[in-house]
Amino acid sequence: MAANTLLKVTGLQVAYGGIQAVKGVDFEVREGELVTLIGSNGAGKTTTMKAITGGLPMLGGDIEYLGKSIRGRGAWDLVKEGLAMVPEGRGVFARMTITENLQMGAYIRSDNAGIAADIEKMFVLFPRLRERKDQLAGTMSGGEQQMLAMGRALMSRPKVLLLDEPSMGLSPIMVDKIFEVVRDVSALGMTVLLVEQNASRALGIANRGYVMESGNITMNGEAKALLNDPRVRAAYLGE
Repeated sequence: MAANTLLKVTGLQVAYGGIQAVKGVDFEVREGELVTLIGSNGAGKTTTMKAITGGLPMLGGDIEYLGKSIRGRGAWDLVKEGLAMVPEGRGVFARMTITENLQMGAYIRSDNAGIAADIEKMFVLFPRLRERKDQLAGTMSGGEQQMLAMGRALMSRPKVLLLDEPSMGLSPIMVDKIFEVVRDVSALGMTVLLVEQNASRALGIANRGYVMESGNITMNGEAKALLNDPRVRAAYLGE
């Protein structure tokens, strides 16, 4: 496993809606890893992701990306440096076609041949998108929109891919497909930070995991060890 740390969060504190939702969180993501941040709804996971990508201001602590602090940087700026996020709720451009959405993902690039080649790669990774490439994104199912949102983020050729609750609201069959794609993307060498309520599925594909409760990290370790930990099984797997 590569030891090079790409993303390091230290003592992160964030308020959201007048409440301190994140209370001093520490974690890191190393190159080539698939790291998952699990926890129940309201634990502070999405707030943490928004702070990393510049969507929410920090009360305290620091976030380092590629060895440099990114505190106060905007999301548009961070995408240029290789930090891409697929937000909760997907956020596709509903009135654009699938192909146009993918092209939007490459807005920071000017290599037209490379962009065309990467769109073809997305169609290989997500065959369903190829079938519907001229369809308006807003007419697709939730699972198809999730695939499109992931493909759009990958079009920026990120160094780190942040996924916020990719399985939320999807049918069981589509959840299977989404986790399969996340695993495949990771296997290609992409560094991934996955925030997910579905603890068993997330830990099943991750290298390492962090458990978040009420704005704090309460446990961390190798994903397999966490998956077999009685406390995790009781709290998140209903055992």
